[in-house]
Amino acid sequence: MGRVTERRKVIRIRDGAVSTRPDTLVAEEPLEIRLNGKPLAITMRTPGDDFALAAGFLVSEGVLGGAGDLQNIVYCAGATADGANTYNVVDVKTAPGVTVPDITLERNVYTTSSCGLCGKASLDAVRTTARWPIDDAPPLRLEPELLAGLPDRLRAAQRVFDRTGGLHAAALFTEDGELLDIREDVGRHNAVDKLIGRALQDGQLPLSRTVLLVSGRASFELAQKAVMAGIPVLAAVSAPSSLAVDLAAETGLTLVGFLRGASMNVYAGEHRLALPATAATG
Repeated sequence: MGRVTERRKVIRIRDGAVSTRPDTLVAEEPLEIRLNGKPLAITMRTPGDDFALAAGFLVSEGVLGGAGDLQNIVYCAGATADGANTYNVVDVKTAPGVTVPDITLERNVYTTSSCGLCGKASLDAVRTTARWPIDDAPPLRLEPELLAGLPDRLRAAQRVFDRTGGLHAAALFTEDGELLDIREDVGRHNAVDKLIGRALQDGQLPLSRTVLLVSGRASFELAQKAVMAGIPVLAAVSAPSSLAVDLAAETGLTLVGFLRGASMNVYAGEHRLALPATAATG
């Protein structure tokens, strides 16, 4: 629900002076995602936008591709021994006719706020299951200067980060730099799922003319989520992983890392950036 932050007492030491004061912390709680009544995944997340998170997760898993694939999402009562609703368990019901992958104990996924879908997917699996191949999308051309200005806009829109200093953020921008949506979460992959899930609920997939900006590093899981949502450009303020770069090269994703000030590294998909001819070919 709305438990985004919590208060805790801390002992503060500054220049030798000791004081006691309350501190605002990011809330972190488990969310169990069930698919048509069957347990599928558990993720550690910041409560809020839970339905969008679950929907976005299922886009990344290739289960949902549009608002019509989704019948409803509900919180599950009876998650505790006394039957109380903890608002930490959601059940996603797909529309009749939607093909659902076989869910077995071996298939179940445990995710954490740091690692995403650890070790689950492969390059081939993402390439073959993506509903909207990025290279088939309408051409997109971005000025590096436009990308350079996005991190400041992301930071300015992080409302909860200002109070806690402990949240990742993900934002969607148009090709002209307009901020479409921003989500915060203790897990960067959860923030991205919330963005994608909201877009699915609003009937906006594929996101073929958008830029996804994340506040931390660009892992394989984040590149996977971008590809599965049809997002052609993923930019991060920190480093990408080697597997993220491999996936970007395989699928045609434009991947930018170390986006800080006027500097950035382009690891794949440079054809979408308006680079000087010498840089593009050198």
